[in-house]
This record gives sequence, C-alpha cells and structure tokens, in this order.
Amino acid sequence: MTTFPRTPLTLPPLENGDRLSRAEFERRYAAMPQMKKAELIEGIVHVAAALRFGSHAEPHSFLMAWLVLYVAATSGVRVGDNPTVRLDPDNLPQPDGILRLEPELGGRSRISSDDYVEGPPELVVEVSASTATVDLQDKKAVYRRNGIQEYLVWQVFDRKIDWFYLDADRYVDLEPGDDGLCRSRVFPGLWLDRGAMVQGNLAQVLAVVQQGLQSSEHQAFVERLQSIQGA
Repeated sequence: MTTFPRTPLTLPPLENGDRLSRAEFERRYAAMPQMKKAELIEGIVHVAAALRFGSHAEPHSFLMAWLVLYVAATSGVRVGDNPTVRLDPDNLPQPDGILRLEPELGGRSRISSDDYVEGPPELVVEVSASTATVDLQDKKAVYRRNGIQEYLVWQVFDRKIDWFYLDADRYVDLEPGDDGLCRSRVFPGLWLDRGAMVQGNLAQVLAVVQQGLQSSEHQAFVERLQSIQGA
C-alpha cells in the first residue's frame, strides 16, 4: 500500500477566475501577505498583475495628490489609498482611491472593527488601462448597484477620464462647465481639469483644486460639516 507523505494543511492561493464567497476570499487573501492587490467582483477573483510605472503608478499618484489636497482643506472628509471595501456578499473591491464621509456626517460607509471599509464610499477613483477592462464593465455595474454616488475612471492608454454620478439608479456622465472644469456633485469644491490630468500637468491640476477650495460652495460645505461635528 502506498503511503503518501504528510504535509501541513494550507489554503489554496487566490487565482484569477476563482469563484469564491466573500468570507473564503478574505480568508485566502489574509493568508497571502505577499499579495498586494486582489479583488472579488461578482463572486469572481481578480488578481492584479505587476503594476507598471507610467501606465499605473504615476497616474495613481496624481489622482491621490488631487484627493489628498482636497481632504487637507475639508475637515470631515476622509481619503483612502487602495482600501479593501466590503460592498455585498459577492463584491470586495480594492479601488485605487476613495473619498468618504462618516455616517454621522451623512456617509453610507463605516470602518469595521477589523479596520475595513464597509458599505459604499461617496467617491471611487480607478486607474484603468482602457475601456475594455473590468473597471468599466462589471465593476462599474457593482458600484452603481451599491449606490456609490460618483465614480471616476482614468483610461490611461485612451488618454481620457470618465467621471460618472448616480442619477436615480443609473450612472450619468459628469459634464464639464463652460470653463472646461468638472465639479463634483457630492464634494463641493472638488474641481478637476481633466485635460491637465491626462497630460501629466500636476501643477495645473492642483491649482484648479485650490480654486475649488476657495469657492463659496466649498466654504458652505465645510461650515455644514463643522456644524454637524459640533452638534
């Protein structure tokens, strides 16, 4: 009779295309500390490939600089870089960036006892290779269904940025104003020069944010948040 060698029990690794429950996905992800990014979208595992500098790392940094500058001047708004977000039983995305409000300020997400985001943040941003990726297909549908109010996708190879807002139960393009600037409907004063961003002109992007931060609508938003926090 053949005797097979005894080996310690180990969890199977996460692999692209695996179909898992959220609980099993979290269990395997926690057992793989060397893995930097994996997501569960509609019950299917998506493991990120190695991230290149010009097509992901640098655009990602520019988006985060844009969000961080806004948060620095907007008490009550919180920013996250690559957070794991528990949305529903089949979806555990890890977006490139988020802005969120705490529940007491009107936000729909919270921080769990084990330090994960649970529920939909108000704004999600993603860096995507092109329109063919999951960011503009399944993930967009998941974000819409879970009530994420605004969703921005930078398609680096196509040199374009799409910014959607939730209107009833569908995503609608956030159109720029007459001056060519896009303005968040959820976070007053969060302004974006999409042309400057895709051209890599970070100085112009941040200058436009500063204009937004000096606007009357941003001041009113900050005062409203402060009044709630002080109540």
